[in-house]
Formats: sequence, structure tokens, C-alpha cells
Amino acid sequence: METLETLMERRSCRAFENRQLEREVLEKIVEAGRFAPSGMGRQPVHFVIVQDEKARAQITRMNAEIMGGSGDPFYGAPTIVAVLVDANAPTGIEDGSLALGNMMNAAHSLGVGSCWIHRAREEFSSGEGRELLRSWGLPGDGSLVGVGHCALGYPAKDARPAKPRRANVTWVA
Repeated sequence: METLETLMERRSCRAFENRQLEREVLEKIVEAGRFAPSGMGRQPVHFVIVQDEKARAQITRMNAEIMGGSGDPFYGAPTIVAVLVDANAPTGIEDGSLALGNMMNAAHSLGVGSCWIHRAREEFSSGEGRELLRSWGLPGDGSLVGVGHCALGYPAKDARPAKPRRANVTWVA
């Protein structure tokens, strides 16, 4: 029952407190991502945990520029987990998406706010993004593709209630 409640109560967080997550909490969230299903059990997902202010500022700027803006698309989250996948994995995008979903649900169950932030593909396929990957000790040769980011932190305010769900289920019995 707790799992179902977590799945139905979780909402995107767009206002974070200015305090960093404890390492133990963050490790549990990432571990949930690592245990997400993957096509043929290939596990092509790579997680980059960004808490360093300089790296966080660079990713924030890059992401905002892709949108044509200059604000913080990560809503001030103190931790950003970039989710990358092996470019040759046939189900890489799906595998990375499942990992992001697992992390966001795990975060909620631990009292941590989360939000999926797009544009990782554009960030890490750029020259600057590839250089950033190399600076982290990862290949910057296009063999890793960005799927998304998981913005994480303690919520600064309560989430809005869920919108009513659409009747978009068809039974074929």
C-alpha cells in the first residue's frame, strides 16, 4: 500500500530549500535508479551526481541557454543527477527514463523533492557538454547520450494536489 501511495502522491518540486541532501539519502535515491528495469538487463544507464557549485552553475547555464533563457531551470535544487545512457543501447532512452522515474519515486518516499528536467541530450551532445563529460572522467566522444536530469532537494513548500486524472483507459476483455 505504501508503494501505491508514493506513486500517486509524488509531484514535481519547483522550489527547494538551500540545504544539501545527506549522502546516505542520495545514495538510496540513486540506488533505486540503478535497480530500474532495463532492456535485456543491459543496464546502460550512467548517473552523474552534481553537487559542486561550479559544475552545477555550468549545467544550469547550458540548460537555460538551450531554452533561450538565463534563469535556473533546476529551480535552485542543490543536487542534480544527470542521467546518461550508452548511445548503442537499443532501449537506452527508455531505460534512462525508467531510472529517472524510480529515482523520483524513491525521493518522494524519503521526503525529498524532485523534478525531471529535460535538455540533457542537447547539453551533452554539444562541444561544451562533451568537454564537461571528459572533465568528469567520462568519454566525451558521443558514446553517452543524455536522457534527462533529476533535480533533487528538500521541498521549500508543499506540493500542489494532483490534478484530476483523465479517463484515458480502454479495457479490451
